[in-house]
Formats: sequence, C-alpha cells, structure tokens
Amino acid sequence: MNEKDFAELAAGAALHALSADDERRYRRALAEHPEWAAQDDTDTETAAVLADGVAPVAPPAGIRAALLAQIAQTPQSDASEPAPASEPDGPADESPASGAASPGPARRWTRLAFALAACLALLVGVGIGAVALNDQLNRPESVVALQEIESAGDAQKATVELDDGATATAHWSGSVGKAVLVTDGLPEVADGKTYELWFVRGEDPIAAGVFDVDDGEATALLEGEMQAGDAIAVTVEQEGGSPSGLPTTDPVIVIPTA
Repeated sequence: MNEKDFAELAAGAALHALSADDERRYRRALAEHPEWAAQDDTDTETAAVLADGVAPVAPPAGIRAALLAQIAQTPQSDASEPAPASEPDGPADESPASGAASPGPARRWTRLAFALAACLALLVGVGIGAVALNDQLNRPESVVALQEIESAGDAQKATVELDDGATATAHWSGSVGKAVLVTDGLPEVADGKTYELWFVRGEDPIAAGVFDVDDGEATALLEGEMQAGDAIAVTVEQEGGSPSGLPTTDPVIVIPTA
C-alpha cells in the first residue's frame, strides 16, 4: 500500500465508514508505517471539529437514491484499459508474487464510489450541505430547462413590464425547443384560481400548463414544444386550468417572440 492509498482509507476511518476488510488493511498499514500516523490524527481531528456543536440532521428524503443514480450515470473506464502499475504492499499483501491482480478499473471505480459516499456521510453527519446537495440533485424541471436555454447558442429572451410594475421575461431557444417564463412582482390570484400559460400560434391558443407565484416570483416551463413565431401568453383560469382547453379571460401577459 502506498501513502495515497492510505490517505484514502484514513478519510474513511475518520468517518467510521470502512468495511471490515478495509479496516484491517488500514490498521495493518498504520502498524507497518508509523510515520503515516499524522494523517490519521489529522483526519480524526478534522471530523471531530466539523461535527462539534452541530446537531445531526436526517438526510432529505430521496437524497441517497438520487446520489446513487448520479453514480450509476458516471462514465466508467473500459475494462480492457490497461491498469496502471502500482506498488505492491509487500510479500503478504497484494504483491504480484502472491497471484493477486493489480488494481484496475474496478478498483478505481470502488474508490470513486467510496469517495462520493464518504463526502455524503460527512455532509449529513455534521449537518451542513445536505440541503444544498439535495437541491442540486433535485432541481425543478423549469430551472434545468432555463439553464439549457441560456447555454444554447440561439438563446433569446424578451421582457414586458405590466401596469402594476411587475415584469415577465420569456426565455426560449429554437435548438432546445423549450420556453421558460420568469416573473417578478406578479400578484397572487384569488383562491381557486391559477395562472395558465399559452403558446399563441397564429390565432390559435395552445395550453402550456399552469403555475403559481411565490412572493410574486415564478419560473415556469411551458409544456410542449415551442415553434418559431409563437407568442407566449398568460391568463387567469380556474384551479387546474381551463376545462375547455381555451382561454376564458383576457391575457394578463403577452410576449411576442418574433
């Protein structure tokens, strides 16, 4: 075992996250290399300082599943890729003479998964970062779409100001085929009512979903694929949207995109 391998295990040991086999390897290496003890002390002290005085919190629902899903989507090295040379641990530990295979892609993947799991355990254990991580893994579809649009080479936007000072900005991209409406200062609607989005294609309104505002703000993804020349409109409809599939009120927002 080299010092880099030991450092990886030391982080897991500080978090009490090692498997029984790794724990034995770690303790054996520590006994064989007392000069590496400083790494063990540093990691243990760091974990203690981070945890000191912070009440444990339960991880947000679904965060483990979301993390594992992210791991599963991470591209892995091809199994046929030659494994890099590594130092043997000694006559009794994973040396070529013992017939054990040298670390390859499977070993590197194990380390990646362990590193991610250890980071998650640290965040949740000390009560910081879990909410931010959950937000990152479970971003609203409208926010993801807005970022896709803004990253597109043909991204466009248009803003209108309403009589009451509220603003509404439409973001769209032909290559992405999506449109997102962002509002600021839009008033709440009465109970039993909601805002409904529309693509206006020529003279035909096409329902594109409903949305509510939170303190005047909203980021709403229009359902369906936007086409060139569509205008974006908003009406106030009954909760759930117009039952007829057609607007029942005059639009409160109209944003031409052509």
